[in-house]
Amino acid sequence: MQRDNGEADIYLPPNEMRAVLHKDRVKARIVRQDRRGRPEGRVVEIVERPEQPIIGRLLHEGGIWLVAPEDKRYGQDVLIPKGATGPAKVGQVVVVQLTEPPALFGQPVGRVKEVLGEIDDPGMEIEIAVRKYGVPHEFSEACLAQAKALPDKVRPADKKGRVDLTDVPLVTIDGEDARDFDDAVYCEPAKVGRGKGWRLLVAIADVSAYVQTGSAIDIDAYDRATSVYFPRRVIPMLPEKLSNGLCSLNPEVERLCMVCDMLVAADGEVYAYQFYPAVMFSHARFTYTEVAAILGNTRGPEAAKRKSRVKDLLNLADVYRALLKQRATRGAVDFETTETQIICDDAGRIEKIVPRTRNEAHRLIEEAMLAANVCSADFIAQGKHPGLYRVHEGPTPEKKEILRGYLKAMGVGMSISDDPKPGEFQAIAQATKERPDAQQIHTMLLRSMQQAIYTPINSGHFGLAYEAYTHFTSPIRRYPDLLVHRVIKAILGNSKYQLPVLPTPGEAHAKLAKRLASRVKSPTQKPQKTTVAPSKEVQAWEAAGLHCSANERRADEASRDVEAWLKCKYMREHLGEEYGGVVSSATTFGIFVTLDAMYVEGLVHITELGGEYFKFDEMRQELRGERTGIRYAIGTRVRVQVSRVDLDGRKIDFRLVREGEELASRAMKDKGVASATGVPTKSAAKRSARSKNVEPASTDRSPQSAMQAFKAAVKKAANKVKGRKPRR
Repeated sequence: MQRDNGEADIYLPPNEMRAVLHKDRVKARIVRQDRRGRPEGRVVEIVERPEQPIIGRLLHEGGIWLVAPEDKRYGQDVLIPKGATGPAKVGQVVVVQLTEPPALFGQPVGRVKEVLGEIDDPGMEIEIAVRKYGVPHEFSEACLAQAKALPDKVRPADKKGRVDLTDVPLVTIDGEDARDFDDAVYCEPAKVGRGKGWRLLVAIADVSAYVQTGSAIDIDAYDRATSVYFPRRVIPMLPEKLSNGLCSLNPEVERLCMVCDMLVAADGEVYAYQFYPAVMFSHARFTYTEVAAILGNTRGPEAAKRKSRVKDLLNLADVYRALLKQRATRGAVDFETTETQIICDDAGRIEKIVPRTRNEAHRLIEEAMLAANVCSADFIAQGKHPGLYRVHEGPTPEKKEILRGYLKAMGVGMSISDDPKPGEFQAIAQATKERPDAQQIHTMLLRSMQQAIYTPINSGHFGLAYEAYTHFTSPIRRYPDLLVHRVIKAILGNSKYQLPVLPTPGEAHAKLAKRLASRVKSPTQKPQKTTVAPSKEVQAWEAAGLHCSANERRADEASRDVEAWLKCKYMREHLGEEYGGVVSSATTFGIFVTLDAMYVEGLVHITELGGEYFKFDEMRQELRGERTGIRYAIGTRVRVQVSRVDLDGRKIDFRLVREGEELASRAMKDKGVASATGVPTKSAAKRSARSKNVEPASTDRSPQSAMQAFKAAVKKAANKVKGRKPRR
């Protein structure tokens, strides 16, 4: 059970879980510590039972209809009366509405509310995820009616009070599969102060021109707070007429936009900036691959097709390199991580999983967007107007201590200060990038940091090394960006933007919001200069920030759930096959391994690591065998076999093969003890023989005798374990 105050979770034994359901809010009393040292509780009262749909498969066993929940956290099946199954058939995935709650001596009872289809239907994993996580996936009738009434193109009246940029050759640069384009860029050389520099324009689709505060579209957008991306499907924040039409900067059509117009000095500093509403005309739709090819070879076939735009792209590349230098000067954290993309066939099955490659064009657009976001945060701060900042804080005191201990244990020779700066993390990353365990060290650096949130209380962005940062560049898919646009317009018009009274966060992510609320009020935040309680206006912005942050987490969880489901289904076809991989994390109960060829992660349980006692070293983040000294840490290469796939639990299990035995043999050889199979190494046999003044026996054995020796060693180890006191 997760506590509201953020303290350690309370363990509820199975008998206490009979009368409660996953997501119930309960009042519990701690009665003792369990064998693992966890606080164990007893349910005193069920405070709140949210109305929640349960998704599962309809079964018919022994004349009884029941639904086995897809989410195993529910812990018990739901009984379905004979007349409450509706049109559902045995084995189909259904949505159940509870009619009777569970009791100490009775299962929950429900009725089939919706039939989703067969478990193997294309896209079923997405249908399950959106309901499981409470992701709004259907627009209200009022929202759709309002969207339908919008014009199909920019009208002359819409251009009033806007700067005409239709003659400026702004272009969009996105991925090949992008359907909506919310940002366009243009760059030209310019005199900055007394030196050379660039004028950089970042034009963002003006969603706020069409989505009025408190309107039906606005209410639906706030409820979603973000677009959710799945393989082969997107659940957009806005209706398609806006996201793919009026608010998409499609090529060769006029569009309304908000512009961040910047002067960037030669050293990458933004010398000056201004914001204004404009009307633009996209002169080209580029892909990242195309731009990277042009920048790599200005005389190649790609450049020949876009001759008139090559010079503009070269200017963008120049300002990008200057911004990159400034990034290094700031000491921003810049770790290269591998992101993957799932490629599916028409039936929704995984064809392959490939790494996403980031080229110069990706980085170019990223730096341009970062610059615009920083200017937005500064503009809001200078205007003394409340708004949402994107805040990313440094490590907590606990994480700092863990990281320091880890760096010391690994012999890095560098550490972090009591009040660490991003540059310290980047310096460690640079100093260790050539080490064989670089991946392990960089992973630990990343894990020591906190997640970013939206809040009106500006504490800066640690990872990017900015004093103030916000999100301005994606109002089509992020509600905080839409709010930032509205605030900027209010400041430009010398007025005040008032947050509307919008729906409160749904129950599906209430726990996330509470968890984030405890983060906002945690002692890791920088103390505020004033001790005056926040005004109602600031409280409203805090609530909006919590809502947007919680929905962002919800979208991430739903996306991960779908990806995990697809990967499990994919790996079911590869049961028994062997692959090379690397350890991605070590825990008290085993190691997680990511396969080289497939980028799929699975667990090698500690019981599969060999017939000895493994101890988890928290300082080094590794599992170490007491007898052999074998170590499994992040980055350790292993060879595994796919042994089990649990589709419902989203779990893949591996077992070690060959590679593990070789590692154990090498570790024991280094110790000069015995091999992993229990057969003495040659050096150990010779030392033993010399000590007894006898000739060593041959260590070359037949397979049969080697197997007998292995069984004897396992039996001997088992006898030792029996006599050992259990470790806690």
